[in-house]
Amino acid sequence: MTIKMIALDLDNTLLDSHKKISVRNERDLRALHEQGIKVVLCTGRPINAIWPLIQQLGLTNDDDCTINFNGGLVVENNSKQVLFRQGMGYENIHRVYDYCKQNHYPLNVLDFESVYEMTDLAESGYSGFIHHIQYHHMPFSQLPHDKEYSKLIICTNVDVVEEAQQNVPQTIKDVFTVTRSQPYVLEFLPPQVDKAVGLQKLLDHYGWDFSNVMSFGDGDNDLGMTKAVDGGNGVAVAMANGVDQVRQAATKVTKSNDEDGVAVFLEDYFATRL
Repeated sequence: MTIKMIALDLDNTLLDSHKKISVRNERDLRALHEQGIKVVLCTGRPINAIWPLIQQLGLTNDDDCTINFNGGLVVENNSKQVLFRQGMGYENIHRVYDYCKQNHYPLNVLDFESVYEMTDLAESGYSGFIHHIQYHHMPFSQLPHDKEYSKLIICTNVDVVEEAQQNVPQTIKDVFTVTRSQPYVLEFLPPQVDKAVGLQKLLDHYGWDFSNVMSFGDGDNDLGMTKAVDGGNGVAVAMANGVDQVRQAATKVTKSNDEDGVAVFLEDYFATRL
């Protein structure tokens, strides 16, 4: 087994509680990247929203890539060339909208460039969560029908999101992948899309497989990636602050995101390279 790629979730994994990359994490990832190991950010966010983090880690070589929208988009960082994209049409979005309207939940709908906040529903907390992306505010009746959408989001307080996740009707589960990316964010993705799918597409691009990957994750939306890397005999690392399912599926567990858990594991594993 040769590790050629480090795939990293952001929130509550690489980022600390202040949404920052620590000096120690940055130092170690930069050093490994400079030695030729691919460092790939795997996130639910669009690339524009994480561009400052890409620059901070120096992931700006011509062949550096990022996995966005929880696996729905794989893109080269510099050229913005799309290597893989899986979205969904308008036809089933009304199912989630109706669910939110009936239960007084907020809803944001994302294409691959912007966010549409439904103004005829409860107020969403998403605009304070994601930056460097264009927002449109409109009622559901004005949502464009000709767009390819990346995902839908309920973003509000933790108790409401927990309730929303527990009560998602089967008619929605039949046509969406439903996952929790943050305690306060519930996402509805295209069917059969998760980070493992995007990671597989990127590995195909490089001619590698999951045995060449070390992954780091903490949340429900990291479970598919964690299982795929561990099952493919790579090294799947869960954060100490991760949910039970991810920690149980991982190869190893490291310290929390506020204890430089990524760097702690990297320094132990790559002792001769750092």
